[in-house]
Amino acid sequence: MSVPERLLLGSGPSPVPRRVLDALAQPTIGHLDPVFAEIMDRCRARLRDVLLTSNDVTLPISGTGSAGMEAMVVNFVRPGDRVVCGVNGLFGQRMADELGRNGADVVVVEGEWGRAIPTERLLEAVDDRTAALFVVHGETSTGVRQPLDGLADACRAVDALLLVDCVTSLAGAPIAIDAEGVDVAFSGTQKCLNAPPGLAPLTVGPRALERLRPGRSWYFDLTLLLGYWTPGEAARAYHHTAPINLVYALDEALAIVLEEGLPERWERHADAHEELLDELRELGFERLAPEGEQLASLLCVRVPEGIDEAAVRRALLLRHDIEISGGLGPLAGRVWRIGVMGEGARPEARERLVEALRAELA
Repeated sequence: MSVPERLLLGSGPSPVPRRVLDALAQPTIGHLDPVFAEIMDRCRARLRDVLLTSNDVTLPISGTGSAGMEAMVVNFVRPGDRVVCGVNGLFGQRMADELGRNGADVVVVEGEWGRAIPTERLLEAVDDRTAALFVVHGETSTGVRQPLDGLADACRAVDALLLVDCVTSLAGAPIAIDAEGVDVAFSGTQKCLNAPPGLAPLTVGPRALERLRPGRSWYFDLTLLLGYWTPGEAARAYHHTAPINLVYALDEALAIVLEEGLPERWERHADAHEELLDELRELGFERLAPEGEQLASLLCVRVPEGIDEAAVRRALLLRHDIEISGGLGPLAGRVWRIGVMGEGARPEARERLVEALRAELA
């Protein structure tokens, strides 16, 4: 079967560069091979550099971004813990569901889909009974960036952990784990890192490590995983067969990010977002997120009246080999979500999308 070559400008996966595909195609070796151990260590070091953290416990969880979410919860939230959870989109809702399934006392701070949650509302919900505060830094369902200012201080004042989803923001929008006081964060490889889906970067700070105990999940139990990923002087302990070729791909994708430089990459994403928005406005589209609350790596636009949004998206895919995403939840049928992620934040990608859109809307 021949697989078409699509321009992936949806909410993920994103375009995978040839260098990453070539890395993915390298020979598979054993997951305990000393050569693979060197690649693992280098990949972890590069992950720390991209996350802007010194956390030794920084590793890719085997599984998609949702695996990172589950690993965070089963290792650092106990049944009965009071957890404040910001919900202003689908992925905040998903975390609230995950927390509830694990027995947490979930305090939901609801926000409008398409807007950042006001910081003061999150802070008001944090009290001395709170074990953790969770927010989605880059909400993939709405294209909104959630400010982290002041959240770490509020958490530290009551000995709570700050937990963050940075799946769609990592390497595409400014986030610095250590400087912003994030205790645990997870991400995904298929967004701004431009690697295939299947790994979930996770980083854990020292405050969170003090609470680490054997978890409710065997597969995601960090006390076991660390024996494989961070063995120290001891031999690596077999836990599971890691997706070896995906680690090759992630290692190369991180190298590409670091070669460009994080400040330069963030600026490129912000510029690409605004340039695409300017062109779409000429066609009648407006951004959902207000100025100052937008996520650079994902542009969510309202679809004008009279346009069959699903038919146009299908035409873009089948006639032009371009993928963009529709809305989710209450935004279904009302918005498009366009990825401005890594290689998708290049002028060539924007020009090809706009040209195809003009043809279809004509």
